[in-house]
Amino acid sequence: MTTAYTPPAYITFTGIDRADLLPGMLALSARYPIEWGVLFDVAQEGAPLFPSESVRRVLQSAPLRLSAHICGAAARSIVETGDAALDLAGFSRVQINHGRAGSSDSEIRNSALFGARQGVRAALQCQGDFPTDARVDWLYDVSFGTGVRPATWPAAKAGLPFCGYSGGLGPDTVFDTLRKFEIGAGAAYWIDMESGVRTGNRFDLAKCETVCSIVFDGHQP
Repeated sequence: MTTAYTPPAYITFTGIDRADLLPGMLALSARYPIEWGVLFDVAQEGAPLFPSESVRRVLQSAPLRLSAHICGAAARSIVETGDAALDLAGFSRVQINHGRAGSSDSEIRNSALFGARQGVRAALQCQGDFPTDARVDWLYDVSFGTGVRPATWPAAKAGLPFCGYSGGLGPDTVFDTLRKFEIGAGAAYWIDMESGVRTGNRFDLAKCETVCSIVFDGHQP
C-alpha cells in the first residue's frame, strides 16, 4: 500500500566509527536534518561500527547532533539499575539496545530514568505496533543492524510517543519504503539506517548524501 508521503523529522545514520568522516559529516549536517548514531559497547570498541574512545571523544566535541546507541553490558546495566558509567557529553538522545524481546515496565522505567539523569530523551526498540508508553521514544526494529526489511510497518499516529523506523533502509529502498509508512496527521517520526549506508563494512558518506537527497529533496533513485 502506498500512502501520502510525509518526510521524517530527521535521519539517523548509525555506525560512525572514524574521525576522518568528520569534515563530511559537518558539511552534510549543514544541508540536511541529520542525527549521527554512535554505538557504545566496551567489548567491541575499535571494531567496525564501534568507535574507539579517542574517536568518540573527537565526535563528542564536534558541533553535531549525536545519539548514543548503547549496547552490551552498559545497556543491561541501564535497564536493570537505571545507571551506567558512560560519558555522554555532547549527545542529545540515547537509545538502549538491550535485547530483542521487548521491554518490561521496570526496564522502561529505568531507561527513562537514565535518560533523565543525562538530560536527554531515551528510546527503546519495539517489534510490533508502537507502544503508547510515553516515558520513552520507540524505534520499530526487527533488523538489529542486519539490513532485514520488514514486510509491514506499524502506523505512527498523533498522540503516540515519538516513533522511529529502521530495517533495510538505504539508497535503493528508502524512496519506496517511506511511501508505505502510515503517518497520521500531526504525527512525527524519524528513520534510522546502519548497514544500508556502509560499503564493504565501511561507513559511506556518499550513500548518506544520496539518501538525504531522496528523502528531503525528492530525488528518485
